[in-house]
Amino acid sequence: MIIQEPDIQQILHIARKPDAKAVNDILAEAREMKGIGADKVALLAHVQDPELLQELFETARYIKEEIYGKRLVLFAPLYISNLCGNECLYCAFRARNTAIHRRALTQAEIARETRILIDQGHKRVLLVAGEAYPQEGFQYVLDSIATIYNTRHDHGEIRRVNVNIAPLEVEEFRALKEAQIGTYQLFQETYHRETYRNVHVGGRKQDYDWRITAIDRAMQAGIDDVGIGVLFGLADWRFEILALMQHIRHLEKTFGVGPHTISVPRLEPASGTEMASKPPHAVNDHDFRKIIAILRLAVPYTGIILSTRENPQTRAESFALGVSQISAGSRTNPGGYADHEDYDASQFALGDHRPLDEVIHSIASLGYIPSFCTGCYRLGRTGADFMDLAKPGDIKMHCEPNALSTYQEYLNDYASPETRATGEKLIDDVITGMHPDAARRARNLVERVRAGGHDVYC
Repeated sequence: MIIQEPDIQQILHIARKPDAKAVNDILAEAREMKGIGADKVALLAHVQDPELLQELFETARYIKEEIYGKRLVLFAPLYISNLCGNECLYCAFRARNTAIHRRALTQAEIARETRILIDQGHKRVLLVAGEAYPQEGFQYVLDSIATIYNTRHDHGEIRRVNVNIAPLEVEEFRALKEAQIGTYQLFQETYHRETYRNVHVGGRKQDYDWRITAIDRAMQAGIDDVGIGVLFGLADWRFEILALMQHIRHLEKTFGVGPHTISVPRLEPASGTEMASKPPHAVNDHDFRKIIAILRLAVPYTGIILSTRENPQTRAESFALGVSQISAGSRTNPGGYADHEDYDASQFALGDHRPLDEVIHSIASLGYIPSFCTGCYRLGRTGADFMDLAKPGDIKMHCEPNALSTYQEYLNDYASPETRATGEKLIDDVITGMHPDAARRARNLVERVRAGGHDVYC
């Protein structure tokens, strides 16, 4: 079994409120950027002292910036369907929920949504669908990916489609890889087996083992960039992060590489479900910040994704704790970018309603580099090849120059005057402070974009 619950319970039972020396020893080990073990994760989960918490947060910031620099990757979810055959008690898409309007977009509608995202400046999307499809079945997903990639408008196009859809058989995962996706993303929702059984009461998703082994099947099919996550609020967050570590270690042992990303959504209100408004194990803001920081220490080379479920203040605070990717300007209903109907078709309530330009201006004002980079996917730096660059710290030599190049492209083509002025200054300041080799690379890329170039990366 991938998740060994007795081992987790034993670690949690033994874990105690650590003293300052124990915490400082763990943080010193974490700064070596080789990760920390489950017992140390459990100890950090008990930290309450404000000074020790600040040390934890500072260590997380240090690790993130040492590996990735100050770049933040931006993307948008593109919901193509909210049809679903499952009965998940916390989700608005659940099969028996009559409170939402059901819809599966046509390929023409998907192209329209894509054009809107392109015109906002997006280069990366996360295709999302409920766990049931129209008459075409799984082919509907493959056709939708092709539609997104084939849509061009003015200066732009979507350069990478990541996918969050139901678990597949190995052959179907091979077809997904052939469709040139970036990352396949799937959340276990909760790793606690009894809780999982209690909140999934209908549909294929009831099968805990079918879902948790989906990432194995994806990797067997050759998809080496995978994303996992927990829907925090269903079970004790301390249990969840230790189970998450077990899942990661299983992938590392079996395939030689762990997940490319970890997502940390919290349960948010959703139409037609009381559980979403009253989470069984609600995670407060204090503990949520700890979760992000601890994950950055435990799996230093893995991207941490934060969605627009969180409000702007929480999102801004998370940047310094280890988050490396965020969604922006999101809609969680099919057709949500083009339509403004009164009916409700969304999966959950959003906490950040700001448009992309406003989010980018805010990020830059905090000193972070908005990035739309897709260079690693397109140059084959995925899976183990990505980790070979990340672990010695070399990936930053690509991440920051590529981030600056794509940021400059956004400023040229889509930014408001205020956002462009702030961004131009930030780009010049960042290049001035970079390592000389990275600075030369970044300056070359940025100058090519300022001269009118597009899709420049290294």
